[in-house]
Amino acid sequence: MQALPPIPPGLLPSDGRFGAGPSRVRTEQLDALSAPLVMGTSHRQAPVRGVVASLRAGLADLFGPPDGYEVVLGNGGATAFWSAACASLVIDRAAFAVFGEFGRKFAAEAAGTPHLAAAIVDEAPDGRLATVAPREGVDAYAYPHNETSTGVVSPLYRPAADALTLVDATSIAGAAPVDLADVDAYYFSLQKAFGSDGGLWVAVLSPAAVARTAVCAGMPGRWVPSILDLGAAIVNSRKDQTLNTPAVATLVMAADQVRWMNESGGLEGMSAHVRASSDLVYQWAEDSLVARPFVEDARLRSPVVATIEFDPAVDAAALAAHLRSHGVVDVNPYRGVGENQLRIATWPSIPTRDVEALLACIDYCLERAL
Repeated sequence: MQALPPIPPGLLPSDGRFGAGPSRVRTEQLDALSAPLVMGTSHRQAPVRGVVASLRAGLADLFGPPDGYEVVLGNGGATAFWSAACASLVIDRAAFAVFGEFGRKFAAEAAGTPHLAAAIVDEAPDGRLATVAPREGVDAYAYPHNETSTGVVSPLYRPAADALTLVDATSIAGAAPVDLADVDAYYFSLQKAFGSDGGLWVAVLSPAAVARTAVCAGMPGRWVPSILDLGAAIVNSRKDQTLNTPAVATLVMAADQVRWMNESGGLEGMSAHVRASSDLVYQWAEDSLVARPFVEDARLRSPVVATIEFDPAVDAAALAAHLRSHGVVDVNPYRGVGENQLRIATWPSIPTRDVEALLACIDYCLERAL
């Protein structure tokens, strides 16, 4: 590949943030941070609790879970929730579907938890889908709804009726229609489709999951640290607060985003928007002479994280660096996945016209460098 040319300013997208997380934040979300008596005040007082109440109610409206399900918040991100699940949701043994790095990390967390039996893993190569099969003696099944590292999306399903189903939805929650009747914990961080910052996890928990926290907390000899105690998170969430001081800016931005999502068509509207944008990327790759979608099965391609594999003639790392020098940032692949990739996010906050502009910039560069 020859030297990449300067990109004409008129060709660039209006906003160059295409990262798979943290994601683009809308200006209105940042403006919401100026609300008086919120930032820099106690999270146990009415102004901040009002933000939490708005967020929880908005998420309940967005997802429409079955009766009895609760929206619960806790300190830390999805990584903290994995530890909390090992402490408060898995009684003895969990089984995992692993088809990328984030599913693998949760499985590793369970494997390293001393009070749990050896984790069971059903695994597929990067770019393909694994589903977890029912097993004797398993009381919790876990899989990602969308694997951020590879761009593979999974259907929602319940592997066994007598066990909990835990679904990592970090990179797709808020961007795809869901029926949570077959899920006991649909959990996510807020720095993806919700366009917020880190520091918190959210989980929509079924009555069975809520009951399981009490079972685990009462098991003889089990140590459940207070910050990982989902029972404590449930109690605090019912009061519209968290155990420890939360990332208040994340709460404010997420509440504004959820309100915008609900006013803009809800999950159906968000899903249609991101699918239109990601379809542009996949079609571009299929039409290209030097690129292709990394996920071969079109039914399994993520609507929010489009991973594109390039032929050896293209130096994808050099292309990503060149785009960054022009203000188009964070299109790098996930470390250790694929050989020569770009990973382009198409979150609800990203206009389709900016995705079109990004693809035009890539075409402009490759036409002059190959």
